[in-house]
This record gives sequence, C-alpha cells and structure tokens, in this order.
Amino acid sequence: MNSHLSHPHYRPDIDGLRAFAVLSVVAFHASPGLLSGGFIGVDVFFVISGYLISTILFENLHNGTFNFVEFYSRRIRRIFPALLLTFTATYICGWFLLLNDEYQQLGKHIAGGAAFVSNFILWRESGYFDHASETKPLLHLWSLGIEEQFYILYPAILWLAWKRHVHLLSVTCLIAVISLSLNMSGVHSNATATFYSPLTRFWELMSGSVLAWATLYRSRWLPPLTDLLHTWVPARIRPDAKLLRRTTWNNMASLIGLSLLFYGVVRIGQDAPYPGAWALIPVLGSVLMIAAGPQAWMNKHVLSGRVAVWFGLISFPLYLWHWIILSFLRIMSNETPEAFVRIVAVMLSILLAWLTYRYVEQFVRRDAFQSLKVGILVLSMGVAFVVGLATRSMDGIPDRAVAQLNIALSSGFDGGDLGLTSPGCGILDPSTAQQFGICAQDSRGNVRFALMGDSKAAALYPGLVRTSQEHGRWLFIGGNGAQGAPVPMFSTTDSRRRYDEGLTHVAVQTLAENPDIEAVALVSGIRAIFLLQDHVRHGNFTTYDYTYLKHLRSSHYYGDTLEGIDAVVHRLVAAGKRVIFVIDNPALPDPKDCINRTTPFESLNRLLSGANDDCEVSLSEFTHQTALYRTLLEQLKDSYPDRVDIFDPTDIYCDRVRDLCSPRRDGRFLYSYTDHISDYAAGLVGVRLNALMNQQATPLSP
Repeated sequence: MNSHLSHPHYRPDIDGLRAFAVLSVVAFHASPGLLSGGFIGVDVFFVISGYLISTILFENLHNGTFNFVEFYSRRIRRIFPALLLTFTATYICGWFLLLNDEYQQLGKHIAGGAAFVSNFILWRESGYFDHASETKPLLHLWSLGIEEQFYILYPAILWLAWKRHVHLLSVTCLIAVISLSLNMSGVHSNATATFYSPLTRFWELMSGSVLAWATLYRSRWLPPLTDLLHTWVPARIRPDAKLLRRTTWNNMASLIGLSLLFYGVVRIGQDAPYPGAWALIPVLGSVLMIAAGPQAWMNKHVLSGRVAVWFGLISFPLYLWHWIILSFLRIMSNETPEAFVRIVAVMLSILLAWLTYRYVEQFVRRDAFQSLKVGILVLSMGVAFVVGLATRSMDGIPDRAVAQLNIALSSGFDGGDLGLTSPGCGILDPSTAQQFGICAQDSRGNVRFALMGDSKAAALYPGLVRTSQEHGRWLFIGGNGAQGAPVPMFSTTDSRRRYDEGLTHVAVQTLAENPDIEAVALVSGIRAIFLLQDHVRHGNFTTYDYTYLKHLRSSHYYGDTLEGIDAVVHRLVAAGKRVIFVIDNPALPDPKDCINRTTPFESLNRLLSGANDDCEVSLSEFTHQTALYRTLLEQLKDSYPDRVDIFDPTDIYCDRVRDLCSPRRDGRFLYSYTDHISDYAAGLVGVRLNALMNQQATPLSP
C-alpha cells in the first residue's frame, strides 16, 4: 500500500504534552488524593487528537489526496495492536479472577470496546445498582470510543462539505458551538449523559480542529491580524508602543497554557460538574500549548525533553495498561490496595507499555506487508467482538474454577422474583408511577400491608412477597427511580429540602388514601434518613462506619430529621394506618469484596490475600454507633403509643453470643450488592415481619 496522505511534521513537544496527559490520568487513578483533577488528561488527549487528525484532513482535502481507505488503515495500525493485546490479557486474567456476572460484564465491555461504543455501554450501565467503577477493568475505554466516533463521523462530514464547496472551518465551528452548548446545558440536567455522549464531547476535539485550520492557513489570516494589531495597539496604549515579537507571544501562550493545565489537575475535583465549564480549562490550556509551537521555550526545553517524549511515545499503551492492572488489583485485594502495591502496579504498567510500543506497535507500523497486517488486525478485532458477545450470552462461563470456588455467593438468592406482583400501586398518573423504582402490588389480592422506602426496601420486598400469608399481601412504593427514592421524611426547612421529596409526598398520599392498607412498613438506609448526601459526594463517608451519628445530637441534623419523619408518621397515623419502622442492617461491604479469588501465582495470592477488614463488624460496636438512630425511632414510637412499632431484624445478621455481624449465615450470603441484603436474608426478615404484621393486623380508626 503506497502512502499518498500527507501528515503533520513531527513535533516532539506534542509527545511531551501526551506525557503530561497520560501521567496525570495514571496519577489520578493510582491515588486520587494526589491529583484531584488528573482525569483532565483525557481532555488533553481529545485536543491533541482533534489537532493532528484535522491537520491530515484539511491538508489532504485541499490537495485532493485524501483517501478513506488509507486514512482508516493508518488508524487501524495505530490503535488496534495495543488494544487487542490488552483485550487478550484482560480476558485471560478475568478467566481466573472474575465471578460470573463480572465476567459476563467483561465480555460485554470487550465487545463494546471492539465496536468502539464503550461510552454508550457505560452510559447505560451507570446508576445506583451498578458495579463499582474501580472493578471494571475496561472502564477507561469510554474515551477511546468517543475518539473513534470522531474518526468515523468527522472525516465523512468534512468530505461531504468539501465536495459541496462548503467552507470547512465554518462546518467545524458550527459543530463545536453546538457541542459546547449541549455540554454547558446538559452537565447540570444529566451529568452522566454529558460525560459519556460524543455530542457533548466533540467540541473538545473540534478545538484542536480549529487550531489545525489556523495553523495550516496562517498565511491567510495572520497578516491582516498583524495589521489590525499594529493599528489598534498604538492607539490604545501610546503612540510609540511596539508589538511584542512573535516568539514572545508564543512563550507567553505556552506559559499560560501550561499554567492552566497545572491549575486544572490541582484545582478541579471529582465533585465539580464535569465536563461543563470546567473542561474549558484543560482544553484552552492544550490549545495554547500546541499553538505556541515547538520553538516556544517551555515546549522546546520541557515538553521536548527526552523523558517527556519517551512517555509520550508510550502514552497510548500506558493509558490502556495502567487501569487494567489497578482494577484487577482492586478486585483481588477486596479493597483499595496499599500504596506500595499501587506504586508497583504503575511501574509494571510503564514496563508493559514500553514493551507494547517497542515490540508490537513498531512492528505493525513498519511498511512491509501493510495490507496484510491491516486485514489481520480487522479480523482479530472481529474475533474479539464475537468472543465478548459469546461470553456475555454464556452468563460469564460459570464452569470456571473461580466461579465454582465462590458458588456460595449465588446462595443468597432464593428465587425471589416478583412474578406474583402486578404493575401499579395505586398511583393514578402513569408518568408519576414510572418515577419510582418499583410501583407494584401482589396480584393474588387481599393487599393489606404496604412497604415504602428506598433501595433497602427494594431489597426486602421479594422476601416479603414470598413469605406473605394468604390474607396479608403487600403493596410497594419505592426503590431508586428516575428522580430518587421516597425516603420517609418531609423536610421542614428549605436548607434540608430533598431533591426527591416530591416522590415521598406522592407515596404517602397514595398510601394514606388507600382504604385497603392497614399498616405501612418504612424501610430506609441510615445514611439516607440523616441526609448525608454531601458526605457521600465529597468522599469522606464510609458506609461501614456510623460514628458520624454521635456528632449529630447537638446539631440541626437530629432535630430536623426527627421533625421530618414525624410529619410522615403523623400523616399516615391520621389516615388510620399503623406504622412499623424496620431497623437498617449493618452496612457491610459488597459480598464480592468478602470472597476468595485466586490466581495461578501463589506469591501474588499471598501478597493480595486477606479478607477486607470491614467484612465483619462487632455487634456491640454497631449498636453503639447507631444508638442515636435507635433513639430517634424510640422517640417516634413514644409519640404515637399503640400506632408505631419498631421491628429489629439485627439478630438475623448478627450473632449475639459471638458479638459479631458477618455476611454469611448457615453458609449462605446475607448480602447481595453493596450493603443491601440478599434475597435469602429478605426471606428470613419476611417471615418475622409478616408474622408481626398479621399478629397486630387490627385496623385503627382515624
């Protein structure tokens, strides 16, 4: 295959900028506290890609030498080798380490990565019940998906515009403006979609495209701009003012650009609405660094240094390898690995990146047998796609040794499907009902009891239905829906008003007006009751530790919480309903962090072995930490004698003799996802709660 496409002159400073981008991302993933905004390295990559690819497109379209086959052949030789290698390594490691649902998800991610739609898959997966992001070895392929979608769409758009004699810069600017507008408006209304959607990310690549056009056609716009400045500057400053030399302008641009990038990696945090306006910082910084040119002092002496260029050359395989290794270490360790282990992981990823660049990428890029290499790479990527889909369709290949070793994990499921329930929970407006995670009632009739609450209630509901008696069926309003969850609380002050309180009003009103409902069980996580969303968002909150409750008695939290829940109870009691509070379960880790995973390497097993220390908790410590929570419920019970009960299932999760709460009981798992109880545990709770409800099922008059 003879080369016809012209390409940009090699600039070592751009490789140095790649080094800054990849090392920022690696540092952020290895230690988020080190560089809180290190993730902006991805935005730097976007600008670089937009600049280099657009330079090729503009120049070759102008010269009439553009060829789609050659363009995409070069993209294939650039991206496929390292990607296929990491797919293979990830699949092999997953075979030995991942459980069925994890391996099934990995298969889906490999197929999505091979089809370059990872961003769309992760977009659909994101949510409350999603696996933790750090346990997804191919999570980082979302950015590659966006770049590839740019490579597919943008050349075709430019080619069509060129064929119809439409100005290419106008098309580029139009796409950039639309994308930036969608980004700015969407980051607050749908942050997940804005993060993963190419429509809200293309403006970053288009920024590089605009710079590419300006660089190629500087001779057209620079003289008029210089004349304008020569006229404007003396008139605005003083008659004898002189324009700074071009090299001085370039040095200033480089310094400002690098300052913006350093400011971004230090100042931007995970809690910032991103991309949004914050993304302008790394994008503008990258544009200024590239625009400054290779002769700017910072570019020439810092970014073009041998070490920086070396990291730039291995940046793509390093980006691929580092997250895969860190993710598998997190999975094997059952918790975040120690700092030393993470440092070793980073060093290993650098070594693998260099080996990939030296012996795989460079071999594929050699001129010999280019057409054959492209054909083999395309075929191999197709095989990866098929293998990924097959793994997903085979439920993660359950015959693997690691799945058999941890087969007890599935013992937490008792077949508690909701087949005995029918849609509808008494909410007349279908659009409102759809905002709840679950709005259903037992289809066998005789609905007398209601369950209301968040995802903790959703975990309990199947067990209640399965163990209910003939004359004690259940209705459920709750779960995590489109707008949140109906936590049983009405805020009494504007500062405490919840974003999902509207759902609580709807649920309480529906239950209060339902004449068949005699009693309502309220289930909610402790952290949801005490409205600690700020603590969760800023990362200083641990679900396994309730010591923060001890500091709330003297604060406004306790009084506001008591008053807010009392308002809900009062509304239900006034409607003639009994109210039963179900004590929250001990918040242990996800059961997948409390199981055995092995590798073929015993030394590695010894290094990473050991269960998560949080997998068991002292019952006395749990009781002590949650004393304020129990005091609040007792106060509510005392306020409504004979109408409010407290149901405490703690004995199901904890052994009072051993003073221990653990994730297993009689060899079966009591937890299913994060700190939510399993279907097996829901059945145990259901037997006791149903007995209590039927024992006291005497309607109360308003």
